[in-house]
Amino acid sequence: MVRSVIDVLDLSTKELEEIIAVAQDIIAKPDDYADACKRKKLATLFFEPSTRTRLSFEAAMYELGGNVISVSSADSSSAMKGESVADTVKTVSCYADIIAMRHPKEGAALVASKAAGIPVINAGDGGHCHPTQTLADLLTIYREKGRFSDLTVGLCGDLKFGRTVHSLINALTRYNNVRFVLISPEELKVPSYVKRDVLKEKGYSYIQTTNLESYMPELDILYMTRVQRERFFNEEDYLRLKDSYILTPDKLKNAKKDLSILHPLPRVNEIAVAIDDDPRACYFKQVKNGKYMRMSLILKLLKEAGRI
Repeated sequence: MVRSVIDVLDLSTKELEEIIAVAQDIIAKPDDYADACKRKKLATLFFEPSTRTRLSFEAAMYELGGNVISVSSADSSSAMKGESVADTVKTVSCYADIIAMRHPKEGAALVASKAAGIPVINAGDGGHCHPTQTLADLLTIYREKGRFSDLTVGLCGDLKFGRTVHSLINALTRYNNVRFVLISPEELKVPSYVKRDVLKEKGYSYIQTTNLESYMPELDILYMTRVQRERFFNEEDYLRLKDSYILTPDKLKNAKKDLSILHPLPRVNEIAVAIDDDPRACYFKQVKNGKYMRMSLILKLLKEAGRI
């Protein structure tokens, strides 16, 4: 079976280091990679709205000298006619060399990877995981801190449905002495299976709290997330919880001078615009880092598949 990446855990720590190293080489010497994927095609199959992730994948492929074919919504695909994910990717495999797919249903990317004859990259499947956002997060942390071990990481906001949070926890629990502070309303706590099967199983220290300010002085990384309207079944619950945490300059008064503030974006109200000029704000750096890590991952998977 052709290698795909559905979960960040599909990549070993050694492979993550290699992907980061290639991404940093791309940043330093972009011209060396300008024709790396010449005459190769990426299919972006997005059955759920996206701006950053879809455009990041497309920019990544273009900057590698390749081409892109795209489905930008379920409405514009044969999914509207009832076509299965498996049949869709079997068809697309006839046109493209690699697929990046986002789907609202958990597990859809795994189904696609088993049916496709080409590599599939999970660009987000429901509330499950989002491995390439985690790659962007990891490169950002590495470039800001120079390490993954010995960090206190605060995760704040929607920790229940936040697939980026689940993926990042999985990734960071492979490193030593990482302490997690899980900050959320009671209704949006990290799912019990993540705490049981990842944090407790691996022996990682974590604190669960509703209070951001009280733990702010301890944090090396603050990973803010939005409360996701699209994951709620009840509009009243969303409206009640959507502004639970709003990061303002005043709330950063007791934060470390070298705190790194991350956010997978899109931002709604959870980070004040006034923080954008703070040198600790890293969320737009994350966007750039995501493109470089996707370039590196595309190269890796196409090489392994014998397509370049």
